[in-house]
Amino acid sequence: MNPWPDLRDVLNGVPWVIAGDVATRAYMPERATKDLDVLVRADDGDVVLARLETAGYDLISTLGIPGYVLRSPDGVEIDILLSDAAWLIEAFTQVGHDAAGLPVLALPYLVLMKLTAMRSQDWADVSRMLGLATETELEHVREVVQRYSPEDAEDLEALIVLGRREAQFPDR
Repeated sequence: MNPWPDLRDVLNGVPWVIAGDVATRAYMPERATKDLDVLVRADDGDVVLARLETAGYDLISTLGIPGYVLRSPDGVEIDILLSDAAWLIEAFTQVGHDAAGLPVLALPYLVLMKLTAMRSQDWADVSRMLGLATETELEHVREVVQRYSPEDAEDLEALIVLGRREAQFPDR
C-alpha cells in the first residue's frame, strides 16, 4: 500500500475525504497514481488551503475544475477538489476508510463521482470496484446513482456486469 500524507490532523474539524484513484484502494486492489485527490466543500476551500500552507504544503497551481494543486513537504502532489454537489453533505455522513485508516469517499459516492467524470479509466475503476462489491453494497450504489444521476443507471448496470465477469475470470 502506497503511503500517502495523513491529513487528519491538518484538516481536523473540516469535512473532507480522499476521492479519486487513491480512494479506490478501499474497494479494489490499489493501482498506481501520481497524486492524492482530497474532496472538500467549496465553502471550505480557503480554510483548507490556508491550513495546508501553514503545514508546509506549497501551492503549485489551480485546477481546471474548482480546486488547487499543492505539493507536500515530502514532494507528494495533492489535488484539493472543491465541490458543491447535491450529494456531498450526505457523503460526508457515510465516510469509508481504507486499510491505512484514512477517510475515503464511500463506494456509492465514489462511483457517482467517477461515473460523471466520463473518463475511461474512471469507468474501468467503477467496473472493478463493483465487480468485487456485495449485493448490499450494489443496492446502495444503485440507490445513490438513481437519486443523484438517474441518467447513468443503465451504464451502471453494464459496468456491474463487466465487473462481475472480470472478478470471475481475473486472469483473462
